[in-house]
Amino acid sequence: MQAEEALARLRARGFSDEDAERLVAHFAEAEASGKTSHGFSRVEWLETLDVDPGAQPEVLEAFEGFERWHGRGALGYLVLDAVVRAQLADPPEWARLIVCEQTFPTGMLGGWVRRLAEGGLVAALTTTSPPRLAHPEGGPALVGTTPLAIGIPSSDGRPFVSDVSMGRITHGDVLAGLAPAEELVPFGGEHAYKAFALALGLQLLVEALQREEGFGAVLLVARPEADPVPGLRARAAGVRLPGDS
Repeated sequence: MQAEEALARLRARGFSDEDAERLVAHFAEAEASGKTSHGFSRVEWLETLDVDPGAQPEVLEAFEGFERWHGRGALGYLVLDAVVRAQLADPPEWARLIVCEQTFPTGMLGGWVRRLAEGGLVAALTTTSPPRLAHPEGGPALVGTTPLAIGIPSSDGRPFVSDVSMGRITHGDVLAGLAPAEELVPFGGEHAYKAFALALGLQLLVEALQREEGFGAVLLVARPEADPVPGLRARAAGVRLPGDS
């Protein structure tokens, strides 16, 4: 599937031209970064979800250091897109914590923090999803893959972007037919308990900050006080760093 077909199918699903273009831009970025499991293959999956393409997220609380958003039925991608645009339009004086309720699915988290880092903000983002990962010793799935993405701006114009799922593969890999569901386990092999513990910790962090049950996201944005990325690149001596194209 190419961008033109994806755009047409999203419009046919009922999304406005503006929202369809935002979704296609996110999918195209995933494709360009090699994350095809989060690219245009997601359009067919989105067509199966019971979503209101006309729904709009709502800001429930807004203070200098804290915001609470609610999806109000909007696709999670579009909730996070609205949140990112709001932070770039009105960045915090120092730092701001944003809690997003009823926000699912959320796509490639690295794309959201990259936009914030390109706008000069340090960002850390995690989200929850249906249970996908079981305890390394077996049993039922207890936690989602709970990705964590971190974006750090850089004066050289190349922000550092780390985007890691706690699964050995992603659910997107399964949806795209790139891997069997049996491989969706905590990463780390004999040390998988570490990924499992981090997945649980991040999920409970999000759930503890929400006022109602459901999948959500927690985002921290802050103004940087230093510029560490160029020095890291110099020490890395040309080694490809996370988020590099």
